Amino acid sequence: MNAPVRIEAGDLALLWQLAARAREAESEQTLGFTMVNETLSFIPYRQAAWWRAPLHAPGAVAAVSGLPQSDPGAPYVQWLGAAFRALVRLAANHAPGAADGTSAGAASRTEAQTEGRSADATQANEPHASVSTRPFAFTSAHLPAEVAAEWSAWWPMHALWVPLADRTGRSLGGVVFVRDNAWTRTEEVMLGELAQVWAHALAAFAPRATLATRARLLLRPGKVQRRVLAGLALLCVVPVPLTVLAPAEVTANDPFVVRAPLDGVIERLYTQPNQRVTPGTPLFALDSTTLASRYAVASKNFDTAAEEYRQTAQLAVTDDKDRLDMALRRGKLDESRVELDYTARELARVRVTAARAGVAVFADPNDWNGKAVSVGEKVMLLADPANVELTAYLPVADNVDVKPGTTLTLYPKSSPLSSYDARIDTVAYRAEPTPEGVLAYRVKATFSGSGPRPVLGVMGTARIHGRWVPLAYYVLRRPLTTARQWLGW
Repeated sequence: MNAPVRIEAGDLALLWQLAARAREAESEQTLGFTMVNETLSFIPYRQAAWWRAPLHAPGAVAAVSGLPQSDPGAPYVQWLGAAFRALVRLAANHAPGAADGTSAGAASRTEAQTEGRSADATQANEPHASVSTRPFAFTSAHLPAEVAAEWSAWWPMHALWVPLADRTGRSLGGVVFVRDNAWTRTEEVMLGELAQVWAHALAAFAPRATLATRARLLLRPGKVQRRVLAGLALLCVVPVPLTVLAPAEVTANDPFVVRAPLDGVIERLYTQPNQRVTPGTPLFALDSTTLASRYAVASKNFDTAAEEYRQTAQLAVTDDKDRLDMALRRGKLDESRVELDYTARELARVRVTAARAGVAVFADPNDWNGKAVSVGEKVMLLADPANVELTAYLPVADNVDVKPGTTLTLYPKSSPLSSYDARIDTVAYRAEPTPEGVLAYRVKATFSGSGPRPVLGVMGTARIHGRWVPLAYYVLRRPLTTARQWLGW
């Protein structure tokens, strides 16, 4: 175990001031200037440089001490880029051994040289890889030969690499400090604490990865990509039931239709919607003013014809001429009797009564009072509340070749926690417009089981269960249908 590090109070104050400056930085450039220049008041060094490793892009020299802005074309900056790329590999693979001294330098250089250009490109293009977050000292012996050859032209003997990483371990780059004297453990510890503050501030400036970028990272060539593609392929062939949703309503099964017996105007409704009635209960009545007048006229004509026939019959006893008129009077009497009987029957039909027991099903009574109706027009239904069925309206666009015998489930709007299963009996062969103006097939279904059934008139959504299909077909069915209709193939 390493011995505890003692830090003076003055150093702690400087550390606190630099941390505050990092938190107050308004931009990434300001933060970089603070890291490579203002740290000199805390730790003595000759030169410093910041290597930025942004997400999904190769790294770059972002800041150099003593310069307001680094020039990518400058020889020193280009050599720094090569040195930093070597340090990235060193931090990822040899950081624990590099801190021990220069004894492992020859082995590190040999291994770095054998890695070649491919390893250099891989590390440079994967800045998000997890690396060691501990600062470590190094010399030219730890770097490849082509980089170490120019060390003395740019840097003094001793260098310190301070890696920057966020809380997930993703590399944000690093800062290198160089000077003539060797680095002490106290300085390494203090710069390590300061590096955590810098990394936290850099993470705040880092752009958020988009969904497309995350998808590209997930599908990078490798074992993870193969697993993801295999999982997607397996998911596409998972069988799922092909289901569609359709508006539905609980309707009466075999209701009795109450129609207008003759042409006229509805004068009064004696029942209310959903009212239970028994056989003989008055339902509604038509205006009888016209029929009553016709009955009065027919009755008067009948009385007149009967009196004329009686007088002619008396005269026919003594006069042969009146005997001939008696047959004519008899015909007029029979004609007036037929008209009187017909008018009486029509007048008796003005008041409509229930032919059987049930529940009166119709709209608001105010919609019928005073409304003119023609003979045979439907006014209301008499339904049995215990004998109900389900009527669903399957839109043409959602038709999945539904056939009788298929099951469906009703989810009432009034009770979202309840559901009722039914079996399809009939499917209309021709689509008709619904009250909402949507072309749909009328589907009739009978509720299965002997349990409780929904109340007459309940509306909801019916889920019609079809055949089993792959998940890819279930997801792409509607887009493919739209594409075929638009492209014509």
